[in-house]
Amino acid sequence: MASADAAARRQGNAAEVPRVLEQERLRGSTRIMPETALVFVFGTLKRGFPLHRRGLARARFIGFYRTTRKYPMLIAGPWLAPMMLDEPGQGHHVRGELYQVDPATLHRLDRLEAVGRPGNFRKLISVVPARSGAACDAFAYLKARFLASPAHTGYLSSYDDRRFVPPWRR
Repeated sequence: MASADAAARRQGNAAEVPRVLEQERLRGSTRIMPETALVFVFGTLKRGFPLHRRGLARARFIGFYRTTRKYPMLIAGPWLAPMMLDEPGQGHHVRGELYQVDPATLHRLDRLEAVGRPGNFRKLISVVPARSGAACDAFAYLKARFLASPAHTGYLSSYDDRRFVPPWRR
């Protein structure tokens, strides 16, 4: 199979990458990753926030995007973390940034986001450019509601809060 990155270059846009990922998902291949993947970030992994350099320093910024479906996103927990809950259809269209990442970066993000621990998920969701353009699928890090306690805000459409306590300051 040709790399997803090469496929995107042939097509001339980043939307090809999530299409390849969706084909893999439909074949039941959730562990097999093409050479690159798209990741939608909405909180502390965005540029200018504490986890960006640790998680996305070598990633390719694609642009500003938002979710096509509504999701509940809030600031919660003892570390004042932004959390997008795995409850599509509630909340707001969440605004964030889209990145193209390699498998090593995706693995590093999974560790930062505690994927594999109860209530922490990496899932494909649909996102669309903030201004205009076609929707594409990208990975996003979602949480189960039980992790969002205590809640410090109501539902948000974007994250600009600076109260998050990064792991190295806990």
